[in-house]
Amino acid sequence: MSSSSDKVRASHILIKHKGSRRKASWKDPDGHVITSTTRESAVAQLKALRDDIVSGKAKFNDIAARQSDCSSAKRGGDLGSFGKGQMQKPFEEATYALKVGEISDIVDTDSGVHIIMRTG
Repeated sequence: MSSSSDKVRASHILIKHKGSRRKASWKDPDGHVITSTTRESAVAQLKALRDDIVSGKAKFNDIAARQSDCSSAKRGGDLGSFGKGQMQKPFEEATYALKVGEISDIVDTDSGVHIIMRTG
């Protein structure tokens, strides 16, 4: 049994690629873009977005709303609170390693590539 103090809250930006488990998203319902996107190009896109956020040129939630392949985009990437064992392991480990307000480097999961911002 986990107490609420074990929980974290995070937002993320997901870019899917042809290696992703589900090759469709709200942005690309037929998967045309996703199936032609390599992991390398997804990572390059995400790094550029991360640079814009870190430099202050763009806000995390605005970029998430426009660019993320996750349905959480409509909430600015917010995934709400979660505890251990609820997310894919690499995602969970990256989130727990961040301090509140920090943004991760590129995180790979079966869903695609992510950057994660811990919000709580």
